[in-house]
Amino acid sequence: MQNHLTPVVLRVGDVPMPAAAPLTHVYFVEQGIVSLVARFSDGEQAEIGLVGYEGVVGLPLILGSDRTPYDGQVQMAGLAWAMPAEALHAMLQRSAAFSERLLRYAQASAVQVASTALANARYTLVARLARWLLMCHDRVEGDDLPTTHRFLSVMLGVNRTGVTEVVAALERAGVIATKRGTITIL
Repeated sequence: MQNHLTPVVLRVGDVPMPAAAPLTHVYFVEQGIVSLVARFSDGEQAEIGLVGYEGVVGLPLILGSDRTPYDGQVQMAGLAWAMPAEALHAMLQRSAAFSERLLRYAQASAVQVASTALANARYTLVARLARWLLMCHDRVEGDDLPTTHRFLSVMLGVNRTGVTEVVAALERAGVIATKRGTITIL
C-alpha cells in the first residue's frame, strides 16, 4: 500500500474533493482539517461534516462512486497521503481488513453528518458553535484553532453577526479566548 501513497500538503482553501467532478484520489488526513461543504442553489454554503487525522477524504470512491455533491475544502492546513482511485480499488479487493476499516469509517462519517443535521435543526447557535469548536479541537494538536468569523458563518450556515454574538458569549463564559484569526479553547 505504501508505494501507492504520495504526501500532499493541505493548504487552507484547497479543494482536494470538488463537487460533481470525477474523484481521482482519496486523501488520508495526517494533520489539518477538511470540511465537507454543501453548496445551495443560491450560492450559500454550509458545512455538513469534517475530516481530521481520524479519517479519509473521498468516501464516494470507497462506496463505489466517483463523484460527490459536496466539496471537501481544507479549513486548517496540514498534511495528507493521497492514493489514486485505481490503487484504492485494488487494495479494497485484496484486503478484507482494509475494506472493513474504511467501511466502518464511512459509517462513522454518516453518523457525524446525521448528527450535524440534527444539531442544525434543534440546537441554539451557541450550542452549534461550541459543538463545532470541540469537533475541530479533537482533530488538532494544541488549543488554537485558526479561523475567522466569516469562515465560521459559512461553516455554520448563519450570518456573521450571529457568529460574532455567540463567540462573544462563549468568551464571556470563559470557555474560549479570541484574537484576530484564532480561537483558543480554554
